[in-house]
Amino acid sequence: MSGRYEFASDNVAPAAPEAIAALARFNDEFMPAYGADPVSARAADLVRGFLDADADVWFVASGTAANAIALAAICRPFDAVIAHEHAHICTDETGAPGLFGHGLGLHALKGPSGKLDPAAVAKALSRPAFAHRQAPAALSVTNATEYGAVYSPEELAALAAPLRDRGLPIHLDGARLANAVASGFDPKCLSKVCDILVLGGTKAGGTPAEALVVFEPALRHRFDARLKQAGQLPSKARFYAAPFVGLLEDGALVRHAAHANAMARRLAEAMPFPVRHPVEANAVFAEMDEAALSRLHAAGWFVHRFLDGSVRFMCSWATTPEAVDELAEALKGIA
Repeated sequence: MSGRYEFASDNVAPAAPEAIAALARFNDEFMPAYGADPVSARAADLVRGFLDADADVWFVASGTAANAIALAAICRPFDAVIAHEHAHICTDETGAPGLFGHGLGLHALKGPSGKLDPAAVAKALSRPAFAHRQAPAALSVTNATEYGAVYSPEELAALAAPLRDRGLPIHLDGARLANAVASGFDPKCLSKVCDILVLGGTKAGGTPAEALVVFEPALRHRFDARLKQAGQLPSKARFYAAPFVGLLEDGALVRHAAHANAMARRLAEAMPFPVRHPVEANAVFAEMDEAALSRLHAAGWFVHRFLDGSVRFMCSWATTPEAVDELAEALKGIA
């Protein structure tokens, strides 16, 4: 393949060796289907241990499916989910939450670096319900955000407070939760803040698989049937679960995320263009005009202009210091 794609997204990276080894390790015998196998049970236990929480854990094929199914479980069709305007559910899922949720709405709010403001969330919730409008009745938070910012446990608690006061549910999109944890976020707080969350595997070095974690007991009843109806209860479920065994057994999930975060910091320090957002996870967002971006593409480096107009550079578990340094030299050459 011509060109360099490793900074285009953390989705473009190969799977980590721990994930591939786990797939091979559990491919040598017959096992029960549809999640009744010991590999799925082991992976679920590891996820529960990572979060230090009682929960039902299911493994699905994509973050879009996980988010959409989760939101459909917590929001009624005539209500809406509050989210940041640049959250993945608002910009990159082609209406999947509304499809799975039979028309549920998305109430988009602004906020710096992808973070929601507690006052704005509380204000949205305080508006009176009206028959002609989908009233906000749930919250979706992304950690780390789409701009690589990391919420602290205290910030999440502040966002959750007005919903908890009203008995309303909360979803967390953790596609890059491992990067947030590697940045210092404590995942053990999440069972006290969220009703349901997605623990990302794909972007963290797994094969295409995400863990859907259901904390709230009232949501757990027949969740397997909800997944089956949505086409997300795979027969050979162990192959969705196995990468999580490989990534969680010896801490590789967070270890690899810490490396990706470090590579982003290395790139930010060498970036000749202004960096627009704090570098707290594995992303760097640079202010580049179209001519500079075209010169970078012509030099063989493929990255994308993001939602706020900046250019996004993503690092992954597989990003090397040498690749960062090569990119930095290319950027200096076109600056």
